[in-house]
Amino acid sequence: MRFPLDRIERFVVEVFTRLDVLPEQAAITARRLLEADLRGRTGHGLIRVPQYVTRIEAGGINLRPRIERLRETPVSALVDGDNGLGQVVMTNAAEAAVDKATASGMAWVGTVHSNHAGAGGIYSALALDHDLIGIYMAVASANVMPPWGGRDRMLGTNPISIAIPAGEETPFQLDIATTVTSHGTIKVLAQAGEEMPEGWVIDPDGNPITDPTRANDGFLMPIGGYKGSGLNMALGLLAGVLNGAAFGAEVIDHRAVPDQAANTGQAILVMRPDLFRDLDDFKSAMDHYLRALREAGPPGSVHIPGEGAVSLEAEQRRQGLAISPTLLGQLRDLAVRFELDDGLEDGS
Repeated sequence: MRFPLDRIERFVVEVFTRLDVLPEQAAITARRLLEADLRGRTGHGLIRVPQYVTRIEAGGINLRPRIERLRETPVSALVDGDNGLGQVVMTNAAEAAVDKATASGMAWVGTVHSNHAGAGGIYSALALDHDLIGIYMAVASANVMPPWGGRDRMLGTNPISIAIPAGEETPFQLDIATTVTSHGTIKVLAQAGEEMPEGWVIDPDGNPITDPTRANDGFLMPIGGYKGSGLNMALGLLAGVLNGAAFGAEVIDHRAVPDQAANTGQAILVMRPDLFRDLDDFKSAMDHYLRALREAGPPGSVHIPGEGAVSLEAEQRRQGLAISPTLLGQLRDLAVRFELDDGLEDGS
């Protein structure tokens, strides 16, 4: 079923405020979750609301965080999230990076004592509104695979996203995990009753697992074999160890122990293109090369990161946000629990 975006956003804000989340922080969290769904990143959208409700009720999230910037310079800051909601902490960090980069040319901002913040591409894309380049990375909120050649789970899906502005063309927006899939995506398949493709998850003996409900019995696979494993480590070291956040065996599965603080680490680099060339000249060049890439195959065959997400977002803003029957049932259960006026009984 489809629902108008503003209706769903009000619903999510009401759920969180009934749990004593501050209205402004509930609004930021709802907006970031819906932005993920709008772009097709359904593993990091509304599907996370019941999970966040569980963590909040278990005491795993600080609802009155004192978010502050530590070790701050004109081109950097370490944001201490005080165990607040990840979307709130990471939005604060991204806005700090944008402000500093606008003034100084570039800025690197990391987080410590943060939480799961959802789709990485949402934060790098915040730079695009200011004609800035954004690069985001994070330590994922659960360990799902060993380092290459190992057997102990020490690494997460550790994502990276890159947003580069253009002129008339859609900005380049890459948003990927460094594993071949994410647990959010696996959860979407499980709710839909679908199997995983072979190559996503293997058991400790190297045999494929295709049942999404058994994903925790095995390991997620890195992209590109040992190369993806190395990139995964690098992102974790930069977004976690550099900030004093959890990495390796210190990372907890925030779903399995909802009452524990996660100390999640993230980082974002934002920079002005005009450090290297005139902005209009750069954006014109981006248009030229994006068009050249698109023309490298038959019409409609070349995938340029960001184009599909932008198109899907525009469609869902027009037609309403699509919600699966299983997720809709979970949201309706929350409406009953919290006695919300809008129980999402009807949609289109």
